[in-house]
Amino acid sequence: MSTRIKICGITCVADGVAAAEAGADMIGLMFYERSPRNISIAAAAEISRTLSPFILKVGVFVNPDEDAVMRAIGECGLTLLQFHGEETPEFCTQFGVMSMKALRVRDAASLDALPNYATDAYLLDAYSPHAHGGTGAKFNWDLAIEAKKHGKPIFLAGGLTANNIAEAVHKVQPFGVDVSSGVESSPGKKDDAKVRAFIQAVRQSSHD
Repeated sequence: MSTRIKICGITCVADGVAAAEAGADMIGLMFYERSPRNISIAAAAEISRTLSPFILKVGVFVNPDEDAVMRAIGECGLTLLQFHGEETPEFCTQFGVMSMKALRVRDAASLDALPNYATDAYLLDAYSPHAHGGTGAKFNWDLAIEAKKHGKPIFLAGGLTANNIAEAVHKVQPFGVDVSSGVESSPGKKDDAKVRAFIQAVRQSSHD
């Protein structure tokens, strides 16, 4: 099975279209005001309307309130919710839409919370005391292999680029990979050439 590819932090229609045309399976729309990739619901809705319904639209949230999530689902056609904060297990699964809990991995103890979450998938990102993802930092991929034992699809994130993604896919064999800063020219602005190179590297590694 091909590794799913999520291009996260899409902030404009042009970047969304470029990611889709390059072969992305999913795009991430960041609803978090403190992120340089934050996007309004109106802008996210425009991106979603422009793209094929077969491209999954992932809403990325950090400790949101319930109404904000419901509004984003309704207006942006979100098909997957990604929770990157301290949301409770009950909060993540109440919306009737596929959900994914993101964990910032520092050490083996970081995985202890996984069994508490009945989400459809888990996303593993590098720990940072200052940011909820998008830092460009990597973590020990052996811990991602360990996380797969919980039986849920694993999305690998954190410091991924076209230069290291083949190694990551071969080592971890994740269900999906998630990239943001690794395909940017500046925070929130994707570099089309980097996006194409990343996706090509994932596809090649998936068939090796």
